[in-house]
Amino acid sequence: MATAPEGGKMRSLSDMLAESKVFSNVEVLSPHFTPKRLLYREREINSIERALAPSLKGERGRNLFIYGKTGTGKTSCVKYVIDEIKNIPNVRAKISFINCRIYNSRFRVLNKIISDHMPTYAKRGFGAVDLYEKLTSWIEEDNKILVAVLDEVDVVKDLDDLIYTLTRINSDIRAGGVTIIGISNKVSFKEELDPRSLSTLYETELVFAPYYATELYAILKDRANAAFRKDIIDDEIIHFVAALAAKEGGDARLSLKILTKAGEIADENDMSKVSMKEAQEAAKVAENEIVYDVVSTLPEHQKLVLYSVSLLTQSGGSYKKLTDGVDTYLFSGEVYNRYKSLTEGMKKEPKSERWYRKYLSELEMQGLIASFESGKGIRGHTKLIKLLYPSNKMCDVLEKEIFGNNESSLEKEVPVA
Repeated sequence: MATAPEGGKMRSLSDMLAESKVFSNVEVLSPHFTPKRLLYREREINSIERALAPSLKGERGRNLFIYGKTGTGKTSCVKYVIDEIKNIPNVRAKISFINCRIYNSRFRVLNKIISDHMPTYAKRGFGAVDLYEKLTSWIEEDNKILVAVLDEVDVVKDLDDLIYTLTRINSDIRAGGVTIIGISNKVSFKEELDPRSLSTLYETELVFAPYYATELYAILKDRANAAFRKDIIDDEIIHFVAALAAKEGGDARLSLKILTKAGEIADENDMSKVSMKEAQEAAKVAENEIVYDVVSTLPEHQKLVLYSVSLLTQSGGSYKKLTDGVDTYLFSGEVYNRYKSLTEGMKKEPKSERWYRKYLSELEMQGLIASFESGKGIRGHTKLIKLLYPSNKMCDVLEKEIFGNNESSLEKEVPVA
């Protein structure tokens, strides 16, 4: 069946299967692609190598936790080092890379590790205790060092149990050991861990800063040279995309998505060059997709806080004088009250104000909201909150995430604060 891009001509299936006029290797623009060199991350790569060096020699190393906003190269750098290790002979460590958005419980993580190294055993339907015992004996039989790389570690449902279990192995065996590499967008996620888990971690930390516009330009230029055919995309477009992504928090993933989308739009319209029009159109689409990706990774109560901000922004908030006709500024207190109403309406226990303040900090770090201390003219001292995306779109995304595809009836039951 033929399809037509918006504003474009109908394309047959044979057209879609024909060789692209725009791309020579579109996979280079994928966020999952690991290039042969990672620009502006030499220091971070070296830190990861240093952290893993003892494990590669068969010694127990310190655990490493890597933090940074989405699109700062955390996962790419770790995968880059893992690829390096594959080329080193006689390495004593065994590595498991685990995407915790898929393997999001202690049992699933343990089963993935067993599956990586003892695939036959993993299919026998054992419980977590059996997997733990098998894993410890496998490590101890020839003094192995297991390196467990936990990408998006903060989304594991029973994270306390997982961290405690993996670190406990080092106490239960005479030789060998486990080293954890944790990757997270949330700098404060460890604060949610039980003290018993925290006390066993003995970790170092590495923070990835956002990319500057000049760095993003160099990264995009390098990828574009490999991804697009000759003379398809001009420097002006790459500068535009880099500047836009830098403004949105230095997110390389966003910039790659915009470039990819711009090329796809040009391809769909049978164009021989990517123009600024396609780049601008792609930016709008990509931004919405990135926002959805970020929102989908938030813990449930952070989603509810963000939903409260979005609902109040739509209604203008309780304090109309804080709406200047363009932006709506909300009092932190009214957002918290709205959040409490939502959670209670869902028969859930609302988190304390201490946790609520942490959630606001996390949402701000993700670039979803901005906060300001109140100035003169406002009674008392409070925090003002502003949503950084259109409230109607944010509400749509959050309602699908929180309530599923059905339209929520909760709003009819919970009074607006």
